[in-house]
Amino acid sequence: MGDDVNTLRDAARATGKPFKEVVNYYLRLGLEAHKSPAQAKPFVVQARPLGLPPGLSYDNVEELLEQLDGCFHK
Repeated sequence: MGDDVNTLRDAARATGKPFKEVVNYYLRLGLEAHKSPAQAKPFVVQARPLGLPPGLSYDNVEELLEQLDGCFHK
């Protein structure tokens, strides 16, 4: 947090504006950026086969672990 305050103080000195005005300016900037997010492409998960051996199912994970690891899975 100390670095942030120093950055704000530097900005106040560089612009000649009061510290409070600089803080309010950057707060407004951050709030505006939060309201209107950038138009980024939505994240899409590409499904792929996991290679589960035939006869096994993900429907009952406990049973699957028992079949694959034996009694040592716990």
